Amino acid sequence: MYQKLLIAIDPEDDGEGKRALEAALDLLGDSGDLHMVSVFHPDSGGFFPHVTEDAPEKKEAQVREKLDLLARKYLPLNREATLHVLAGSAGEKLVALAGQLCVDLMVLVSRGGASRWSMRKATVEYVAVNANCAVLVLPPIDKAEPEEGEG
Repeated sequence: MYQKLLIAIDPEDDGEGKRALEAALDLLGDSGDLHMVSVFHPDSGGFFPHVTEDAPEKKEAQVREKLDLLARKYLPLNREATLHVLAGSAGEKLVALAGQLCVDLMVLVSRGGASRWSMRKATVEYVAVNANCAVLVLPPIDKAEPEEGEG
């Protein structure tokens, strides 16, 4: 059993959040610390990087709200999680936070190269190579598969 886990979650993907939490809870000791993190990229104005659609504080609040909802929705009542919302390069921020928290295990869900976020595969590889802790990479959820089985 691990005593300190960090789960990297895309708050836009409810299924990913549920899956990562379930896997982490199976691996976390009864008295272990659970940390959930989402990393977002601040919006930029293209040629005018100082112009943004939303202020970073507003974007951070939106991401924190979604992450909090996932925690309340899928965490058992006897468990708590510390939430972290960071802005910047996902791989670098995840590795830095894992080191700062001295976690035993980081849990990620891979989307491979065919996702809407093409950098996800590179992020998973960066974390797996550079993290100072064990990294568990869960395979992607094939969302099309259940629909095919139903028909």
